[in-house]
Amino acid sequence: MSLHTSLPLASEIALAHSQSVLTLIKERILASDGWISFEQFMNLALYAPGMGYYSSGATKLGSAGDFVTAPEISSLFGRTLALQLLQISECLKHPYILEFGAGSGRLALDILIELEKVSELPEKYFIMEVSAELRQRQQTLLASKAPHLIHRVEWLEQLPDQFNGIILANEVLDAMPVHLVAWHDNAIFERGVIWQNDQLAWQDRPLQDIDLHSIAGQITSQINPSSDSRFEYVSEFNLTASGFMRSLAKLLHQGVILLIDYGFGRNEYYHPQRNQGTLMCHYRHHAHDDPFYLPGLQDITSHVDFSAVTHAAVDSGLTLLGYTTQAFFLINSGITQILAQTPAEDTARYLPQSNQLQKLISPAEMGELFKAIAFGKEFTEPLTGFSAGDMSRLL
Repeated sequence: MSLHTSLPLASEIALAHSQSVLTLIKERILASDGWISFEQFMNLALYAPGMGYYSSGATKLGSAGDFVTAPEISSLFGRTLALQLLQISECLKHPYILEFGAGSGRLALDILIELEKVSELPEKYFIMEVSAELRQRQQTLLASKAPHLIHRVEWLEQLPDQFNGIILANEVLDAMPVHLVAWHDNAIFERGVIWQNDQLAWQDRPLQDIDLHSIAGQITSQINPSSDSRFEYVSEFNLTASGFMRSLAKLLHQGVILLIDYGFGRNEYYHPQRNQGTLMCHYRHHAHDDPFYLPGLQDITSHVDFSAVTHAAVDSGLTLLGYTTQAFFLINSGITQILAQTPAEDTARYLPQSNQLQKLISPAEMGELFKAIAFGKEFTEPLTGFSAGDMSRLL
């Protein structure tokens, strides 16, 4: 059975939308001498205004969407995160919160409800969301579930020049467009996209970008330790994520940046055996590796190189406060204590939450692949979420 016949069928309306996105990409390719980088392709497929996956109205999250994030799995995630944010807030003069890419709004909702129960609410909870459709969903959810709290939330059209407080991003870095770099024939190439035989196709061209060439050159001996002339390898480089960290470092005056995403440190990311990279697509809860399938209707992601994120952050004046697995972070921050607030005898409520906790912390689920990493500026207090299981040595 081929990949395409094993995936759920799209509606006629969805197919027509994807065809419009495909036409846009084709036109961009033809206007660019017949070749665009994969980074340009991914940016169009995900973020073309009004058309890309994150810019259109398709349901992305939850059982009706394409994938499920931790806040959608359980309120335990946001409630636990709130306890870590509370510890940070108590050390700040201006404990505002700024969340990037808030998804359905579920994380913001759970954080605010928990903070209201255990302490004071932040004066403002800012959300920076590039998707107008997701912004509307966030506003609808908060207005329906916590109307008394929505005045605390402010959606930003653009970032302020300066920010004091906590910057939060859950599964944001993995959705940033990446460059694909290929090693073969004793040379380094950038993998791009062409229009051939009335469809999208791959084409490698000699790597021209100076920054990419410098980074790729640094890991060549790591991914090809035996200097094999027949060596072939493909992987991703997320220059956007590094630029994002530099922007946050410039933005943040005093406070903490907390990022949660799936990925590895550089040595594990660019392991010799990971010779096909980490690029992955998600369509209706089916994971596959064809980014050309129904552009505009599916998510395209890659794992995060947390070493590159850290180098960009530290070089920009931030301090690494901790790096660990999601399991350690949640346990350190108090997720089991939050679960214990529901009596085990109340099986109708306790058992579902216990199962949800296992999905969040089990090594076979999200517990080890997902990592939490924190950076500070004018902030030196040890964070409870990283009190055990720190993995900073792997960056």
